[in-house]
Amino acid sequence: MPARLILADAPSARDALTFAQRAAWAGAHGVRLQAAAGLLCMSAAALTPRGPLDRTPTILVLRTLRSDAELQCDVTVETLTATVDPLALELPETSLAPTWTSVEPPQHGWRHIAVVSSLTLMRSARAGIEAVAQALPDKPGDDVVRKIRGMVWGTPDTALSSLPQGVAFAAYVFGFLSAGGEAAISTAGRWTRLTLPTGHVLLRGPVVSGLTSIRRTRPRVSESFTPIG
Repeated sequence: MPARLILADAPSARDALTFAQRAAWAGAHGVRLQAAAGLLCMSAAALTPRGPLDRTPTILVLRTLRSDAELQCDVTVETLTATVDPLALELPETSLAPTWTSVEPPQHGWRHIAVVSSLTLMRSARAGIEAVAQALPDKPGDDVVRKIRGMVWGTPDTALSSLPQGVAFAAYVFGFLSAGGEAAISTAGRWTRLTLPTGHVLLRGPVVSGLTSIRRTRPRVSESFTPIG
């Protein structure tokens, strides 16, 4: 019988499956599953560079869910599959060992520095997606796609106090944004973390200097906001 991932309840199992599906859609190389003491930590690399000249930032996403109290694991897999048991997801027969799993964000020492609205993140993500689409030529090769995506998602966004647009992309594609929501921004050494109600976005890079609190804004009545999730 294939190995199974046992969650605490059906909603948690559905959330875990959705996270894995979004990771695949984003092109992440696997999903890391770390479980202990009734909690499952799911993480994935929303963006990672390939080689020293690649401008793509290293951006991880993380979501915690309630798992079976006896579940203990630390494994990276390509996919998760639903089963007839609403609490169980099937694991593939083989595991992965992508390089991004060796990059460990700090667990302590985070300092809160700012807040940014989900609306601002949504605008940045949509602008970046449009910029990538417009820059891609017909029938681009993988190297061209990665170069353009790296340039766009590595570009600092003044609306995000010069954080790269890639953090907005990660929050968007993993369904962390919601109407009226916001993200708390914290730093610890080389890491910057955006904490939202449904997950975290973690950026590894140079220490961000001069980051100031981001003013919260409300959408005008004529504006529409479509959450994902």
